[in-house]
Order: sequence, then C-alpha cells, then structure tokens
Amino acid sequence: MALLEVNQLEVYYGVIRALKGISFEVNEGEIVTLIGANGAGKTTTMQSVVGLIPKHSGTVIFDGHNITKTPCHKIVHLGMTQVPEGRRIFQELSVYDNLLMGAFTNNDKEAFKRDLDAIYTRFPRLAERRNQIAGTLSGGEQQMLAMGRAIMSHPKLLMLDEPSMGLSPLLVDQVFEIIKDINRDGTTILLVEQNAGKSLAISDRAYVLENGNIVLSGTGKELSESEMVQKAYLGG
Repeated sequence: MALLEVNQLEVYYGVIRALKGISFEVNEGEIVTLIGANGAGKTTTMQSVVGLIPKHSGTVIFDGHNITKTPCHKIVHLGMTQVPEGRRIFQELSVYDNLLMGAFTNNDKEAFKRDLDAIYTRFPRLAERRNQIAGTLSGGEQQMLAMGRAIMSHPKLLMLDEPSMGLSPLLVDQVFEIIKDINRDGTTILLVEQNAGKSLAISDRAYVLENGNIVLSGTGKELSESEMVQKAYLGG
C-alpha cells in the first residue's frame, strides 16, 4: 500500500523547470532512495513534497490525504517529518531542548518522557550530552540529534536529506545502521543520498533522478547491479 504518492510533480525556480513532471511512490514499511548527481532535483523533490517550496503542478497524496497545497506545519501533524540537508538543529539550544522541540505535537508529559528515554537508549551519546549546547556537538552527534528530534514526532514517514554528508566513513556506517533500525521499528523512510552504494544496499526500492527527470527505477539490488548506475554513481 502506497503511503506516499507523487504524481507528475513540476517545480520551477523562476523560469527554470527544476522538476519535469516526476512520479514515484513510497509504500508503507519501505526504505526508498532517490539518487542522483548534484543539481539533479533530489532536495527540490523532498522540499516540495513536504511543502517547503511551492509546486507548479502535480499532486502529492500522503496516507490517503491530498497534501498538494497543505502548509508544512500541518503536514507534520499528519505524520511526515524531514531531516533536512545540513541537519538544521537549533544551534543555541541544548540537546534536550532540541528534542523537546521535536515533540511539539505531543502534549502528553508521560509519553514525552518515554519517547525521550527511547531516544537516549538509541543514541547514548545524546544522553551523555543532554545539557550540552547543540552547536558545540560534532558533525556525527548533530546528525544523530537531528534524527532523534525528528523521531520525537512519531512520523509515519521519515524523510532524510543527505544524512551522511560530511561524516567520516565510520560515522557513515553508523548512520546507515541507525536508518535500518528506525525502519525495522516500523517507520517508513524516504532517503535522498549521494552515497549511492550505501543507500542502495539498504533500500527496498530506488529512483534515479537526472536533470529533474526520473530516468531509472527498481529495487535497490537491481539498481546497484545496473551498468548505468555503476558507471555514473558507483565508480564502476
């Protein structure tokens, strides 16, 4: 069953047609990845789906709701949360306060405490640094905080934009393991990622974006074995 359906989505930046009528879907329980070079339209796709930039045409259906014209803050309440490129944590706030901001949809204090304990169990480093100012964390710790903050809203669909960007190889491995764990716990994942090898290895399905068009789709395994993908994105 499709949790997210994107149909003929077009986005313009001025006179530039950034997305040229793309269509794709994310089924409940899947990890789906969008791969492509810089400027292909990956981040534009994610931002338009979540309502951060306007759509020129097309429709977006999420969990049975037409959210094509729904404001971003209302989309969060429906169960879609994004971890944007660059993490975008609240730099001047503590780790705890960042996690508190992620739970703004929840007014149940007991539920918040349970959720917080679950985040600290999943990310022990955040528990150790709960009172530390977020802007002083390492890049890997900030990525964990951004993911933890997003999970606090109990999303049905978690959208991750370049979660491995700027991280060491060891931390990249950790981040992808965390993504798999989050998915195993029942959260559907839409992943935008330049590390094609890592992302395809954990994906149920994937789409290749080039110049605002989807040019290839298939299972993660099929795309990782595609000659075109290997040459363009896997160094084959």
